[in-house]
Amino acid sequence: MSPTTPTHPGVVDATAPARRVLTDAWRSCIGTGRTREVLHADYRDSLRVAQQEIGFRYARAHGILHDDMGVVTRYDRDGRSGLHLSFGYVDQVIDTWLDAGVRPFLELGFMPHALASGPDTVFWWRGNITPPREESEWVELVQGLLRHLVARYGIDEVRTWPVEVWNEPNLSVFWKDADEAAYHRLYEITARAVKDVDADLPVGGPAISPGSDEWLPRFAEMVAARDVPCDFVSKHAYTSGPAEHLPVWGVNQTLRAPEHLLEQFATPRDLLAGTALAGLPLHITEFSSSYRPDNAIHDTAYQAAYLAPVLLRGDAHAASFSYWTLCDVFEEVGIPTSILHGGFGLLGHRQLRKPVFHLYAFLARLGADVLAEGPDHVVTRRPDGSLAILAWQPQDGVTWHTGGHRVRLALTGLPGRVSLVERHVDDERGNVRAAWRAIGSPPEPTPAQLDDLHALSEPVLTSRGVTTAGGALDLDLAVGAHGIALVEVAAAPDLRLPWDDDARLLGGAGDAGEVAGS
Repeated sequence: MSPTTPTHPGVVDATAPARRVLTDAWRSCIGTGRTREVLHADYRDSLRVAQQEIGFRYARAHGILHDDMGVVTRYDRDGRSGLHLSFGYVDQVIDTWLDAGVRPFLELGFMPHALASGPDTVFWWRGNITPPREESEWVELVQGLLRHLVARYGIDEVRTWPVEVWNEPNLSVFWKDADEAAYHRLYEITARAVKDVDADLPVGGPAISPGSDEWLPRFAEMVAARDVPCDFVSKHAYTSGPAEHLPVWGVNQTLRAPEHLLEQFATPRDLLAGTALAGLPLHITEFSSSYRPDNAIHDTAYQAAYLAPVLLRGDAHAASFSYWTLCDVFEEVGIPTSILHGGFGLLGHRQLRKPVFHLYAFLARLGADVLAEGPDHVVTRRPDGSLAILAWQPQDGVTWHTGGHRVRLALTGLPGRVSLVERHVDDERGNVRAAWRAIGSPPEPTPAQLDDLHALSEPVLTSRGVTTAGGALDLDLAVGAHGIALVEVAAAPDLRLPWDDDARLLGGAGDAGEVAGS
């Protein structure tokens, strides 16, 4: 495709009142594949990088009650039987998060085999998807976990941790037979168990996947009819179609337009209007383009440009929306066969920064005051008065562009002299996948190759000083194919001394006509 149609110049007054406030909903939460994976060194290194450059507030993971966390053992000896609970690994995970400045968004699941009513499992790591054999034992486990957390971290802290009951029970791969009535019962006993520990612990659900929004009003009816506690509503959002599997590893999938993600974010408000759940916070606890952990779209610049409008506008519909996932330490379909493999993560293995990571890092540099926005840009103002502009090439989920895009803005109300710092990521610049393919797509890069990939994955940065025309500046920004760009505009008065003249660095003639010495 040829370059996309440029925007017409819009006038933006840097001193004008904000049109709206850009909230932090886009970085309120980040996903993690499996709780045990938090103990992986590569995950911890990735979390450290993300917190330094983005700053997430919560993390959500599957499997906090899975067998590999060692939370429950059934014993029967010398006439005594029962459950032995142990939360040592849970503590290590939560300590890791808290040390990084992230709080847990507690997804309760999967069913420990010691408590399970059946053998059905999901994923390579075999999370049990069946209801509890004895409800009382599930309640004992849930309350044991929460009481332990309260004792260790304090009630005031744990009250800030949302408790989500299960994951995607509308799918038979995640909940036995996708039995809605059985899920309602699980939610009821779990929510009551949570509130019995402390009435102010937030609990919610139903954490459904796309395509089953009819579960939401029925969930609301159940909550009202049985007077079951519910403090928030949760669901997931993806835009990809059925998977066309490739040999060994990978899939191809169609995509709908990114606006469809925003439509999925908005649906619960309409469906729950007039119900017991109307007005409750909505948490999108998973979202992305593809729901597969082996789709190369996740590694591309396309993913970043595709999601830019979603991150900027999702807060109109949801209190939080959690990108799935932080990094490629993820083993639902097995251990990946290559360092880049279409994994969900913002970061690849060894902290390789993908273009979508840079999208998040760019947003972290924006101001809260939104002065202007369009289909391909947003202009924000920071507390110090400087501007931060995010621009992108619009994507429709169908077209693969080969040309770039221009964004034109007429800025006014600027100081007499400003600095313009631009950062670009696109199909060729700041693109780790393009760099990796250029060196032959090695599954296990050498240390030297890794160093090169890290360097080549950084956004291309330029800086220049500009004298404005009475505070006005016309910005003509060339965004690359599938590109995103961050432009920072700040006051930059010229503080050079009068004799600081680059033209004389090699001994050029001065005003008095002196000649350089030999």
